[in-house]
Amino acid sequence: MSEQQEAPSFSIEKLYLKDLSVEVPNAPEIFLVQESPQVEIQLQSNAQGLGDGAFEVLLTVTVTARIEEKTVFLVEVGQAGIFRIVNVPEDNLEPLLAVACPNILFPYAREVVSDTISRAGFAPVVLQPVNFEGMYMSRLQEAEAQAAAAPHEVPIQ
Repeated sequence: MSEQQEAPSFSIEKLYLKDLSVEVPNAPEIFLVQESPQVEIQLQSNAQGLGDGAFEVLLTVTVTARIEEKTVFLVEVGQAGIFRIVNVPEDNLEPLLAVACPNILFPYAREVVSDTISRAGFAPVVLQPVNFEGMYMSRLQEAEAQAAAAPHEVPIQ
């Protein structure tokens, strides 16, 4: 008798703010400067298995604003989610964790970033949409290029 496998499923168990940090190291003097800051945005996504088909995905967004060498503000948001992924083929799991989950988390992180920067006394920074699939594909290509460029060891007899 063959066992019937359940259909693949993907669900959101919980979305939450895991980490929030804001720094305005040069306050109050920085509020008197009229110059517009240069804004740098960094994104990072990590996933870890929690067992029984549950995964925590953490999307970290870091926004740093500088005027010359002075930091105007630094905001770091860690938006997380617990996702249940069951009966999904192994080769489809990584794209789900690296693309689909960050796509779900990003709007929440964008709202927290904008609100936090406003509350710190600055004009909000509105993050533009992110192509997580493109970032994932780029990482894969980078890894393949590094593997191809690595010297092949030949065992000595």
